[in-house]
Amino acid sequence: MDQMKRAYELLNAWKGDSYIHGLGVLDQVGKLAASFGKRALVVSNTTYMKPIADRVVAYLSQAGVELAGGVVAPDAKPNAPREDVYRLESYILHTKPDCIVVIGGGSSIDAVKAANALATLGGKVTAEIDYYFGTNVVSDALKKTDSSLIPVIAVQTSASSGAHLTKYSNITDPVVGQKKLIVDNALVPTVGLFDYETTVSMPISVTIDGALDAIAHTFEVFCGAKSETYEKAQELAECAISLVAEYAKVLVDDPKNVKAREAIGLATDLGGYAIMIGGTSGAHLTSFSLVDIVSHGTACGIMNPYYAVLYEKAIQKQLKVIGAIFSQYGFGPSVDKLEGRALAEAVAQSMITFSKSINAPSKLSDLKGFTEAHIQRALAAAKDPQLEMKLKNMPVPMTKDDVDTYMEKLLRAASTGDLSLIKEM
Repeated sequence: MDQMKRAYELLNAWKGDSYIHGLGVLDQVGKLAASFGKRALVVSNTTYMKPIADRVVAYLSQAGVELAGGVVAPDAKPNAPREDVYRLESYILHTKPDCIVVIGGGSSIDAVKAANALATLGGKVTAEIDYYFGTNVVSDALKKTDSSLIPVIAVQTSASSGAHLTKYSNITDPVVGQKKLIVDNALVPTVGLFDYETTVSMPISVTIDGALDAIAHTFEVFCGAKSETYEKAQELAECAISLVAEYAKVLVDDPKNVKAREAIGLATDLGGYAIMIGGTSGAHLTSFSLVDIVSHGTACGIMNPYYAVLYEKAIQKQLKVIGAIFSQYGFGPSVDKLEGRALAEAVAQSMITFSKSINAPSKLSDLKGFTEAHIQRALAAAKDPQLEMKLKNMPVPMTKDDVDTYMEKLLRAASTGDLSLIKEM
C-alpha cells in the first residue's frame, strides 16, 4: 500500500480547505491572510528561520497585506515558556492585527494560541495564564464574554507536534521545569499551512524528535481508543508508524531527502489528527516533567515502550498491530504467536531498537542531566489535578492513588532500561 497517498487522503478528508499542505505551497500564505484583512502580525524566529520568514512577508506584501506593527515579532523559545506567551500577548494588544501568521514549530504555535486567548480574554476574565490550563476553559470564557479569538494562520516549518492542526497548547513554567496544557477546540488555528520542503533546513535532531512524536501521538491514541474511534485510530497509527519506520532512518543518513521529509511531515500531521479524536496518556504526562533536559517527542519516544508493558493487559490487539509494523521494517521479530507480557515486551523492545537505529536515546539515564529529581517531579505531576486527563486517558485508567504503586516502578524501569521492573496494571 502507498502510505504517502493514504496519508494525503486521510488528511484531506479531515481538514478540507482549512489545511494547505504538500510540496511548494508556501506561496499561498498571502492569499490566506488577505481573506482576513489588510494587517497581519507575523511571529517568527528571525535568525535561522529568517529566509522562510522573509518569503512569507514577501507573499503577504504581494497580496496587499502589511505587517502589523511594522516588524516581525520574535517567536517563543523551546517548550513555549510562559514569559514568551505574555510577551506575544503584548504584541497582539499593541498592534491590533486582523490576523496572526505564526511561522515555526510546535512551541511557537502553542505560544501564539495561548497569547491569542490571553489578549482576547485577559481584560474580561483574567490575565493569568494558569486560569486557562485544563479543558474547554477558553471556550467557556469566550461564550460568557461574547468574544472571538483573532484568526490564526499557522505556518508549520517542522515535522513535529501537529500544533498547526490541533486544540492543544503546551506551556512551560521554566522556574519549576514543568509543562502544563490548555486543551480547547477554540485554539485550533483557523488555517494550517505546511510546505514540507521547508523542513529540509531543520536540524536532524528536530527531525528525529518529530518522528518519535508522530509515533507517540498515534500509538497513545490507538492504545486508548474507544469502540467508536478504534477503527480510525488504527488506520492513523498504521499509516503514520509505517511512514516513520520506513523513512526516519533515510533522513538520518540523507537529511536533504525531500521525499523522506514529506513522509515524516505527513506522519506528524497524522499524529495531529490522532490527538483530535483521542487523548494521549502516560508517555506525554511524563514528558512534561522532562522539559529541562530533553525535547518533547524524544521524551515520549523514550517512555512509550515502558508504558506499553504497563498497559499490556488492555492493549493486546493494538500491540499485535504495532508489533507487525516494526517487524515488517526489520526492527523486531514476528509477533504473530506472542501474547500477554511476552507480546508487550517484544513490541517494547522493537520500539527501543527503532529508536537506537535513528540515534535516539532509549532510556532516561541516556539523557544528560537526568536525576532522581526528575522522577520525583514526574510522580508529583501525575497527581496534579490539571493533568488528571492524562491518567484518565490511559488504557487502564489510573488515579492519583495508583501513581506510587505503578508509575514509580515504571519510571525506575525507564531510567535503567529494565522492562522486568514494570508492574503491569
